[in-house]
Amino acid sequence: MPMMERPQFCSVFLILILLALVSFDLTSRAWTAPDCIIADSLLFPNLSYYIQFCTLAPGLHLLASCSNVKDLAQTLERVPRDTEVLCLQGMVSTLPADAFDRFHSLQLLRLQLGTVNITSRTFQGLDQLQYLYFEHHAPCCLSLFLPANCLETLRSLSSLSFQGYCLNYSQSISLPTSLRHLTLRNSCLTKLKELQRLFPSLLLGSSPTPSTKLGAPFLEVLDLSYNLQLKQAGVRALYGLKLHSLILDGTTLRTFDLTGLGLLHLDFLSLVGTGIEKLPGSVTGYSELRALDLGKNQIQNILENGDIPSYKALEFLNLHDNYLQSLPIRFLRTLPQLQRLNLSMNKLGPTLELPEGVFSANLRVLDLSHNQLCDVPHGAFLPQLQELWLSGNNISSLSNESLQGLRWLRTLDLSWNQIKVLKPGWLSHLPALTTLNILGTYLEHISGIQLQGPQMLRHLKLGSVTTLDIYPPWFPMLLSLEIQAEAYVQFMALNGEPFLFLENLTLQTSNVLRQPDTTTIHFPSLRHLTLRGYSLLLSTSQLQRFFPQQLPLLEHFSIWCENDNAVDLHLFGMPRLRVLELGYLNFFYESSTAKLEMLLKEVPQLQVLALSHLNLRDFSVTIFEGLHHLKLLLLHSELALEMDSHLQELIPQMPPYVYFSDVTFTCQCETSWVESWATRAPNTFIYGLEKSICMANASDYSNTLLFSFLGTHCPHDTEFGGFIISFTLVLLLINLPLISCHKWSWLHYLQTLLHACWWKLGGHRRRRQFNYDVFISYCEKDQAWVLEELVPALEKPPPEGEGLRLCLPTRDFGIGNDRMESMIASMSKSRSTLCVLTRQALASPWCNLELRLATYHLVARPGTARLLLLFLEPLDRQKLHSYHRLSRWLQKEDYFDLSQGKVEWDTFSEQLKRQLRKAGQERED
Repeated sequence: MPMMERPQFCSVFLILILLALVSFDLTSRAWTAPDCIIADSLLFPNLSYYIQFCTLAPGLHLLASCSNVKDLAQTLERVPRDTEVLCLQGMVSTLPADAFDRFHSLQLLRLQLGTVNITSRTFQGLDQLQYLYFEHHAPCCLSLFLPANCLETLRSLSSLSFQGYCLNYSQSISLPTSLRHLTLRNSCLTKLKELQRLFPSLLLGSSPTPSTKLGAPFLEVLDLSYNLQLKQAGVRALYGLKLHSLILDGTTLRTFDLTGLGLLHLDFLSLVGTGIEKLPGSVTGYSELRALDLGKNQIQNILENGDIPSYKALEFLNLHDNYLQSLPIRFLRTLPQLQRLNLSMNKLGPTLELPEGVFSANLRVLDLSHNQLCDVPHGAFLPQLQELWLSGNNISSLSNESLQGLRWLRTLDLSWNQIKVLKPGWLSHLPALTTLNILGTYLEHISGIQLQGPQMLRHLKLGSVTTLDIYPPWFPMLLSLEIQAEAYVQFMALNGEPFLFLENLTLQTSNVLRQPDTTTIHFPSLRHLTLRGYSLLLSTSQLQRFFPQQLPLLEHFSIWCENDNAVDLHLFGMPRLRVLELGYLNFFYESSTAKLEMLLKEVPQLQVLALSHLNLRDFSVTIFEGLHHLKLLLLHSELALEMDSHLQELIPQMPPYVYFSDVTFTCQCETSWVESWATRAPNTFIYGLEKSICMANASDYSNTLLFSFLGTHCPHDTEFGGFIISFTLVLLLINLPLISCHKWSWLHYLQTLLHACWWKLGGHRRRRQFNYDVFISYCEKDQAWVLEELVPALEKPPPEGEGLRLCLPTRDFGIGNDRMESMIASMSKSRSTLCVLTRQALASPWCNLELRLATYHLVARPGTARLLLLFLEPLDRQKLHSYHRLSRWLQKEDYFDLSQGKVEWDTFSEQLKRQLRKAGQERED
């Protein structure tokens, strides 16, 4: 082959290879995985229904949850490498060495994989992992063997949990010193002493190497809940362990002499659902115990035997869901530090008589919910009380004497009582109240006069099981308002701006009315609006009358209706809307596409769109026009949905997350592109299509899988594929003469880049003889500084200089030679290029040309060329040619800023030599 033709042939050959690699890359980059859900934590509130067995931790973002896992390697191939939360559910026999080594950002790993073998190197490389959970949710436990050193490399691990696994065959498991939470729930523990065998590093005296962390608690939480065979505590079983919380919920442990365990410290003890019938008195050996949880037990009488357990340091006591019928005065007086007391779901009603002063002066929270109380106990509370919970009782009326003396109360919950009357002034003794909940009452009329008294009310919930008329005056400082009524809510004469600062509004009722009908209500600060249960009269005109002006700050709008006769809906004046949830809007049944298109034109900033039970029928490309910020699209419970073929054109602009849940499609070959999109979309995660079914007609109940129908009835068009290949080859042959044309600079650049990739893929090393260490680019006005300051410092032999070989255009270009050719040759023979940048240099055509050529060499000769920038004066770097390209290729060490005055030549020279050595090492590699 002639020499002139060889470069052109190589270029065409490499372009063909590039096209093949691109097509291969589109397949390999597809991260849509069957039985996997990918989500961002910012979208989690809208997707929590689909990710039930996988929970997040604070501060984590990208989540991947995979079920029915059988081939671990194949499943993990489809999971993004920057995943921070990974949950796996299925049946896997072995987790091999370095199973998760490609997930360097992983911080939470939850495994529900049945009987699985763990190797000593399974978790190698997970330096950032903070949470590790092994879970098996079944009545019987599975056996799990952990090698002694399998957790040693998890230097950041803070929480380790085993649930439903027996570790009988494991021993001497080495725990990271960073561990703070250890959980063994529903396992095979019979004695607490078994912890010494499993984790000897936890306890003193059980390991030849004593713990070095005596100054701080080694464990914050030890959770041994629901170990049904745990019946013996054992003497010195936890000797030397400093604990914050010990949780023994659901165990049958009957011996409560925890003082013999040898614990050095204990703050919180939980014995929920253990079946105890009296207060554990022998735990008083821990005088510093601050919290005790005894919920869901069978305690009927606190002083059954006349004993009075002393808990002088106790701040929290939970007796929820017991059988208490009274509270002895003597017991409550032994709790001088008590701040929170939960007595909900007991039998303290119908009346609870407590003399004044019974409670601790420090009591802040009291919960008496679901106690069959018929009245608020008089004189039972001290002024320091801040939260009072009385929901689910039989209280029917409230007067100004009911809550007398609670001047510091901030939260009052009276929901779901039998309240029929609110007497004027009943809140007059609560000036500090900020949160009031009176949902589920039998009130039919509520006036602002009835709620006067609190000066700082911010959060209000009102509700009636029938109808509710609301009368002014209102609280202008309200931040959130929730109103519920079965039939309707009617606002009476509320002209003006009674809700000037309201941010959250929830209305759950069939109808919202105004009286008179010309009344206008303004919500200038509203950010979150929820409408539920609407029927009959929901329409654009009604909403526009209720919200006559724009909602300029509204970000979240959720509307769920139950109406077959609703006629219209229009989103008006919501320029900042980010989340839109629409459900059960059957007025979309006719002309659904046009109506949805018109609806979404008003919300260009939308990021989350959730549609459920809308009877869309047709999903058209026009729906997405203008939604450039959309991140999540969720379709739920749609029947016979047709996907417009023109949606293919929007695949690159589709949102990052698309979810199909319980969606039935129409069986037609026009939607055959959906399968390719779902399996190969490089920038979008698609969930639910692989299990979706399609219907051929309204009477088709065969439950045919959509992909199965497309594969059987809609074969790929081989003629079209042949046409694409032929067209590509012809196009390449037509452009063949242009490959070596100098005017087509991008083709020349592509050719050079492909040659570099070919050498690298082939394992060849490009040897090059460099005549110079540094090529210095500068303008004529900076020549004096370069020759007098820079050149002597770099070119003179040590110790006066650095002894570098410099190439200066004014000195080293041959006389009579073309400057362009000399510049290209000199820069290609230099190990690095140093550009001296000033305002004059940026205005010089030759300096700009040299910077362009240096950038070209930096990209075309990766590892063999180095570009260094020296700033003599402050410059706006955005004005540099190809600044964004340079910011990707250059590092911080490649910039030298000498614009601050005096030059430290030693520091500058050392940094320059370090970069030159780095360039030489990369070239050799």
